[in-house]
Amino acid sequence: MTIEYDQLPQNPANFVALTPLSFLQRSADIYPRREALIYNKRRYNWSQLRSRCTRIASSLAARGIGKNDTVSVFAFNTPEIFESHFSIPMAGAVLNAINTRLDAATVAFIIDHGESKLFICDRQLWPVLRKALETTRLKPEIVIIDDADANEKPALPDDIEYSFYEDLVEHGDDSFVWRPPEDEWQALSLNYTSGTTGQPRGVVYHHRGSYLMTMGTVVSWGLPLHPRYLYTVPMFHCNGWGHVWTMTALAGTVVCMRAFSPKLLFELVEEHAITHFGGAPVILNMLANAPESDQKRFDRSIQVMTAGAPPPAKVLESMNQFGFEIMHVYGLTESYGHILQSAAQDSWAQQSIEKQAELKARQGVRFAMTEAVDVIDPETGASVPWDAETIGEIVIRGNTVMKGYLKDEEACSKVFKDGWFFSGDLAVVCDDGYIQIKDRAKDIIISGGENISSVEIEGVLYRHAAVGEAAVVAMPDEKWGEVPCAFIELKTNAEATESELIEFCKENMARFKRPKKVVFGELPKTATGKIQKNLLRDTAKEL
Repeated sequence: MTIEYDQLPQNPANFVALTPLSFLQRSADIYPRREALIYNKRRYNWSQLRSRCTRIASSLAARGIGKNDTVSVFAFNTPEIFESHFSIPMAGAVLNAINTRLDAATVAFIIDHGESKLFICDRQLWPVLRKALETTRLKPEIVIIDDADANEKPALPDDIEYSFYEDLVEHGDDSFVWRPPEDEWQALSLNYTSGTTGQPRGVVYHHRGSYLMTMGTVVSWGLPLHPRYLYTVPMFHCNGWGHVWTMTALAGTVVCMRAFSPKLLFELVEEHAITHFGGAPVILNMLANAPESDQKRFDRSIQVMTAGAPPPAKVLESMNQFGFEIMHVYGLTESYGHILQSAAQDSWAQQSIEKQAELKARQGVRFAMTEAVDVIDPETGASVPWDAETIGEIVIRGNTVMKGYLKDEEACSKVFKDGWFFSGDLAVVCDDGYIQIKDRAKDIIISGGENISSVEIEGVLYRHAAVGEAAVVAMPDEKWGEVPCAFIELKTNAEATESELIEFCKENMARFKRPKKVVFGELPKTATGKIQKNLLRDTAKEL
């Protein structure tokens, strides 16, 4: 006779939907007067922060914002976007944090595709939003963040209705009762990534995944209670790698950094006794190459998480001089950010500094919340041998894999197969089981932590009257890790210069996506006429 364990009922006392919103409640209850958020002269403790988020949530609810409504936030790393990670889902809505570097056409697409009902915009970014609204089908309600510390203060419209962010706080109800989602699978945030084409894709996260991402980060990064965290990672990147919720769970102190500069980072680390921060390898490279007068060296260990294009070992090595202890991680927007880490082994300490840097530069092994990661032969589905030579595709399984791409079943069917999420990244497995990327998905260039689609750049280049054929690949770059390099075959009797084509791209897309170099000549092709990008990548490495 089998014991009927499954007959024991689930009820509200023994099952509560997981949500990262609960971390704010706990920290505000237990550490109400502990400093939570610092931004220049603005400082909030955890009680004040909860009150502000509650008031904002109530104001959103009063405007009719509720379950599954999309609220877009177009903002730099200031308290407003930090608060939005709580206030918007507290109203039941879905947070859509938008990359501040995007052009108006892409912002317009996101507004319509994501069906944005309310749009919170930093005043400095208003000109981009205004241009976007000229072509959108939807016209969301506009809320302006008027940051006193912004360098630019463009004029606000007199022909479009808007309100100010602080109005949401001032007119909000501090007694507003917000409730956790009934279903932890409920959408929490919507993040757009270019993926492998120029068409942005909406990646949907749920409450459960974000809660578990927090817990996994605490364990795998070895985070203590009350860390002092400098927010250099843009909070539109995978929700700031989930560190908004992680630092809240630990009742840490978060220092916001509106715009990055090496000098400012060193100053803030010293001024606020920062213990942790994160950033793409380009950030580390900028710190290493900053003028010596801007640099500071610390006689304590400061923990740094880095992710993006695989960082050169020499960059990781150079961080030792500042007291920065680097942990290299790997992930995608589709996996809520980091799911692999180059977890240090005790034996590494016996290696030279150079060798340690090489080991740390690998993508590594899975985070605590990651159920499974493998590198497989996409043709056979078999795991590749641990020989550091056989290349396969990274596949992922776990609770921090996206719900899917919004309104794109075809794209979902391509990445969700056989119980795995297929990343599109090519890698090998070393003899110690650590994963190391050897090549990126064919169309993606990761520059300074930003995903740039070669297909999108090619599409713009093809619009130039002189361009016959175009192919864009990644070119190694000491500062950015990778940058776009365009190979152009001009039309017969047509003329164009490198600077002309780069300027053309800058005028027709987000400027950070423009090619940094243009090479003219006949493009290599297969017998069937397909451009051989593998040969172009080899050429780009020699430029």
